[in-house]
Amino acid sequence: MKISELLDDSLIIDELEGVTKSEVLQEFSKLLYDKNVVNDKDALARILFARESLGSTGIGDGVAIPHGKLKGLAGLVLAFGRSRKGVEFDSLDGGKAHLFFLLIASEDAPGEHLKALARISRMLKNSEVRDSLLKATDKKEIRTIIAKREEDGR
Repeated sequence: MKISELLDDSLIIDELEGVTKSEVLQEFSKLLYDKNVVNDKDALARILFARESLGSTGIGDGVAIPHGKLKGLAGLVLAFGRSRKGVEFDSLDGGKAHLFFLLIASEDAPGEHLKALARISRMLKNSEVRDSLLKATDKKEIRTIIAKREEDGR
């Protein structure tokens, strides 16, 4: 399973409109609903907020990986969003989050969910990847950066 294969261009938000954690999570929920990925945006938002109440998914270095499990989902769903201004996300390092990978899995697929989280986290530990994603000019370049990182295996 490759992150670049999970990420569809239609689920990339080049510049998030939300300026708060709540707004960003609502924006992702609306996107997945509008693209017919989920049939209840409010249920998805509740799941994301519930996960955040356990501890922030802002992992630091400008990255957040909000995630959760949703009943009835066919497989893994990955969305990406970017905020050049940054969003206060209660990140572990106290900094703003700029890069967001939203991962939603079926309730009965915990193994794939954890593997994808680990892959995303590992990829984003590389400062060159983070910088490239922040500077990317469009959705195609974002996907290309992710795919190249996976090919290089660095």
